[in-house]
Amino acid sequence: MYGDPATVRKILTELGDTWAVVGLSSNRARAAYGVAEVLQRFGKRVVPVHPKAETVHGEKGYPSLEAIPFEVDVVDVFVNSDLAGAVADGAVGIGAKAVWFQLGVVDEAAYERTRAAGLEMVMDRCPAIEIPRLDTTGAR
Repeated sequence: MYGDPATVRKILTELGDTWAVVGLSSNRARAAYGVAEVLQRFGKRVVPVHPKAETVHGEKGYPSLEAIPFEVDVVDVFVNSDLAGAVADGAVGIGAKAVWFQLGVVDEAAYERTRAAGLEMVMDRCPAIEIPRLDTTGAR
């Protein structure tokens, strides 16, 4: 398992509230759209990262992690597993504190690299499922 309960809790409650969501666009049918909405409801700032750089949920989008002009705490990854490793490497490069690979996104080598670089990481889990279970923010 790539994300023990202590790591999940730490990422969701201690490492900061600015989440770059890679793969987030204005397409309401995509999982990233709904997950970002849940994260916002629980007090997270959601920054869309997508080649279209669209504004989503009221937040300006950026075409890449490197284009974001402020600090990012967590990089939430909604791309295919074969592309996810490069995103994790980018998260290390921008100084993020954690990487979260969504359900179905698995890259064991990226997990090892990211952890070796000192970042927390969860893989094959969904923060929109995990955060309500914590019930620490008072969100409704």
